[in-house]
Amino acid sequence: MHNIKLFEEKKVRTHWDAEKEQWYFSVIDVIEILTGSSNPRDYWFKMKMRVKTEDGLELSTICRQFKMKAADGKMRETDVADTEALLRLIQSIPSPKAEPFKRWLA
Repeated sequence: MHNIKLFEEKKVRTHWDAEKEQWYFSVIDVIEILTGSSNPRDYWFKMKMRVKTEDGLELSTICRQFKMKAADGKMRETDVADTEALLRLIQSIPSPKAEPFKRWLA
């Protein structure tokens, strides 16, 4: 099941996995909210490379992909993270919105 949740009037695409009973959140949507980036996909790509170099962690291994509706209305594979993985990602993004977003997530 796909839903849209709002954080400070910004859309976050979500997916409910009934089998695992947990929510997944679009990583790109969260990055856009936290960074204000006009190109959150590029930010995500560079962030994955930086974290791999600095910490040796492959961020894509803690994410999954689901088809979600893109801005153009088409269903596209999108990187998503559960709450635990999303909190790890947020730690790697310097943003004044990080703490409010963590509270919203909780």
